[in-house]
Amino acid sequence: MAEQNKLEKVVSLAKRRGFIFPGSEIYGGIGGFYDFGPLGTELKFNIKQAWWKDMVQMRRNVVGLNAAIIMNPEVWKASGHVSGFSDPMVECKKCHQRFRADQIGDKCPNCGAKDFSDVRQFNLMFKTNAGPVEDTASVAYLRPETAGGIFVNFKNVLDTMRVRVPFGIAQIGKAFRNEVNPKDYIFRTREFEQMELEYFVKPGDDDKEYELWVDERFNWYGKIGLRNIRKFVQPKEELAHYSKGTTDIEYEFPFGWKEIEGIANRTDFDLKAHAAASGQELAYLDPDTNEKYVPYVIEPSAGVDRIALALLCDAYHENEDEERVVLKLHPRLAPYKAAVFPLLKNKPELVAKADTVYVELKKHFNVAWDERGNIGKRYFSQDEIGTPYCITVDFDTLQDDTVTVRDRDSMKQERMSISELRAYIENSLQ
Repeated sequence: MAEQNKLEKVVSLAKRRGFIFPGSEIYGGIGGFYDFGPLGTELKFNIKQAWWKDMVQMRRNVVGLNAAIIMNPEVWKASGHVSGFSDPMVECKKCHQRFRADQIGDKCPNCGAKDFSDVRQFNLMFKTNAGPVEDTASVAYLRPETAGGIFVNFKNVLDTMRVRVPFGIAQIGKAFRNEVNPKDYIFRTREFEQMELEYFVKPGDDDKEYELWVDERFNWYGKIGLRNIRKFVQPKEELAHYSKGTTDIEYEFPFGWKEIEGIANRTDFDLKAHAAASGQELAYLDPDTNEKYVPYVIEPSAGVDRIALALLCDAYHENEDEERVVLKLHPRLAPYKAAVFPLLKNKPELVAKADTVYVELKKHFNVAWDERGNIGKRYFSQDEIGTPYCITVDFDTLQDDTVTVRDRDSMKQERMSISELRAYIENSLQ
């Protein structure tokens, strides 16, 4: 299928099956904001859970943090966001639409005109007020990234968690950027979710650790079933002011290769900037050598919404012969791990037995229940939302406690004991 057509089909499926809705839809929507429906919420939760387990819980030297969205505005002055976090913007003089100057050619994408205003810088920070009085003293900002909360809590973590360099602080949370022109569905929005790790290392070890994290993060996407990815090393002239080196992990979306994660060597820029602005020492004292230094930071920073979109695009498959759409999501990420069906909904004994299977599996996994229509339609309905296994309770079940388990991708069916179901599903989640 044509790539743009594929994106349209993914967007349609996401709306129709409860993954993603336009924000505030009954009021006509609002540009750059989306709501995640029941299945989209489960998908995002599973992405975050997989990341958290692999990045925090399975490591000896990484701890978690959940910092406030609104922080002292001095944080963002010290980081350079208030003065320098901006995009070049132009306005079409005919239709008055505004665009990023570095993302359009010589013609307006909206009306085709070629007459634009002069380029001016547009600050991406969302400004608000904290407290009952709206004046300059109460100005605050919605955070544009989660990293700031990690840097300002560096000393707190050092003092409370007995961590030793190298160590990391991880955070998952919402961030906000007032994009000039949000686009490409949920790829570029004004409210989004990040998964970030700030990994503190000794200066001199940073190059080695940077390369290790680039490989580690690239390989992680294979573990969650995402294909069509590549590494892109940013040229020196395009690096952010704080970066010694940055490698992007990109996915081939229907609209081109785009970043879903960046791994940056941020050096000691952030800790030194916040130390200077706050007057607080943000250094590390090595307990073995008594050497004091400001650590360098390696930052893997991933976008949850972008990963979700990449997974939906990558998993979307059509079988025209069978008129069947399948989301081939890794079972670890699928919203439902299995679906339980009674063969016939008008047979109380089948419904009752199926319900006992459903209730037992529900203790361990997110499981769907479906008794509508014929079995074939139920299979296809679950295929479309990525459910790996469909479990059918039939009349033989009443005799021998076995059920039919049907695989989403191969459509093969096998008979197994109810007592085997939990281990069978768990094994697929590894």
